[in-house]
Amino acid sequence: MLSFITEKQSSWDQLQAEKRPIFIYGMGDGAEKIMRVFREKSIPLAGIFASDDFVRGHSFAGYQVRRLSDIEAQVDDFVIVLAFAAGYQSLVDKIVGIGNRHLLIVPDVPVAGSGLFTYEYCLAHAEELEAVYQMLADDYSRKVYANIINFKISGNIRYLMEVTTPKSEIYRKIIHLTPNEIYVDLGAYNGDTIGEVLQYTRGKYIRIYAVEPDRKNFKKLCKYLDGMKYVDAYHAVAWCKDTTVPFSTKAGRQSAVSAFGQQIEARSVDSILQNRPATIIKMDVEGCEREALWGASQTIAHYTPKLMVSLYHRNEDIFALPLLIRQLHPDYDLYIRHQLYIPAWETNLYAVPSKKRP
Repeated sequence: MLSFITEKQSSWDQLQAEKRPIFIYGMGDGAEKIMRVFREKSIPLAGIFASDDFVRGHSFAGYQVRRLSDIEAQVDDFVIVLAFAAGYQSLVDKIVGIGNRHLLIVPDVPVAGSGLFTYEYCLAHAEELEAVYQMLADDYSRKVYANIINFKISGNIRYLMEVTTPKSEIYRKIIHLTPNEIYVDLGAYNGDTIGEVLQYTRGKYIRIYAVEPDRKNFKKLCKYLDGMKYVDAYHAVAWCKDTTVPFSTKAGRQSAVSAFGQQIEARSVDSILQNRPATIIKMDVEGCEREALWGASQTIAHYTPKLMVSLYHRNEDIFALPLLIRQLHPDYDLYIRHQLYIPAWETNLYAVPSKKRP
C-alpha cells in the first residue's frame, strides 16, 4: 500500500534539519502561513526577499525586504523557501532557474482548512489514498497523483515540472467539449473559464449558468457576459443547499467562505437547475468543493455531467473529492491533471461518463 509515495521526509523536517541560512522568497498570505509554521517548529528565518521590482526599502513582518542579488553577494550558501504562487511560464522559468542555483523548497500549506500535508498524514489516510490511486482511469493520472502527493510532502518542484499538462490537451482529450454544452461554472470569477470553453466550442452552447460570490468579480463577470444569450448569472456561494453563509471578500481569486465574513446568499446547483440537465460542471470554489458536489448530487445522479473539480484547496481534497464523486455516481472515469503552477494549485479532477457504460 502507498508504494507510489517515495518521499518520507516532509519539507518542514528538512528545514528543521538545515544548518544553512533560510530565506523566504515572497510576501503576503503565503509567507505569513509559512512563518507561522516556522515559529511552531522553531525553524530559524534569516530574512525575506522579493523580486527586484517589488523591493522599495520596505519591511514585511518585521524583516527588511531584500533583493536576491544582494543576499547572493553577502551569503555563500543558503536555502530558499518559496512563499507565493506562480502560474505563468516566464515566472515559473525564473523560479526553476533560482532552484538550479540554490536549494529551493516550496512547502505545501493548504489554501483552506488547517494541518500540514506530511508522510504521516498520508499514512493516516492510506486506505483512501490507495483507493483513489487504484480507481484512476489511466496510467498518467496515477503518475500525476503520485507526483502531486510526493511534491506536497517534499516541496520539490521537480515533481510538478514532470507532470504539467496544457489546458488545450485536457479540453480536447479528456473533456471533449461540444457545441451542445449546458455549462455550470461554480466560481466563475470574471468569466475566464467560460471564455476557455467557448474557445473550444467556437462560441456555441445551449445554456450557461455562472455562479460567483465575490462582489467585484461578479461585476466583472456580468460585464463579460453582457449581450450573451441564454446565460444566467448568480451572485452567490456554491453550496449544498439554498441558505446564507459568511463570506470574506479578498483581492482576486482568494475570496472564500469564512467565519469572519459577511452573510451572503448560497445556492445549490440542484436548486438552480430545478431538475433541468447540465452537461458539464466546473467547481473552483476555494475549499467548498465538497459542499458544491453535494449541492449537485441530484444533477450528477440523473444526468452524469462531465465534472472539472479543483483538488488543491484543502489537504483532504486529493482523496475525499474523488471518493465523493464515485459515491454520488459510480459510472465515472476519473482523471487527474496538473496545469502549469507552483505550488500544486491547478491540480484538478476530471470526471467523465464511463466508457464502459452500455
